[in-house]
Amino acid sequence: MSDLPYDLLRLRTLRTWHAMWVERIDDAIAAAEQREKERQQGERARPPTPDWIMELGIGVGRRPIEVHVGGCYAAGKRQRPISREQAVAALDEGIRACIHCRPDAELGVL
Repeated sequence: MSDLPYDLLRLRTLRTWHAMWVERIDDAIAAAEQREKERQQGERARPPTPDWIMELGIGVGRRPIEVHVGGCYAAGKRQRPISREQAVAALDEGIRACIHCRPDAELGVL
C-alpha cells in the first residue's frame, strides 16, 4: 500500500515539488564539483614551498628580521624565499633565527 495521495492534482504537485528539489540538489552538486576542481587546480599551480624564508620588517626598505625554515607556521606575511647560502649569511650577520623552526640547527650554524 502506498503512502502517496490518490488524486492526480496532489500527485502532480508532489512531482513538481520533488523535481524542484532534485534540481536544487543537482545545482549544489555542480557547485561543489566546481569548487573541488578549482581547489585542485590551485594546488597544482601553487609554487613549491621554499627551503628557507627571510621574514621582513615593516616600512620602507623592509629590513630582514628573522630567518625561518620554509613552511614555518610562525613566519609572518612579509617574507621572501632565500637560498641556503643566503640563510647562513643572514644568521652570520646576526639576523635572528626563528625559535619555533630553528633554522640555525637545520643549517648547522649554532
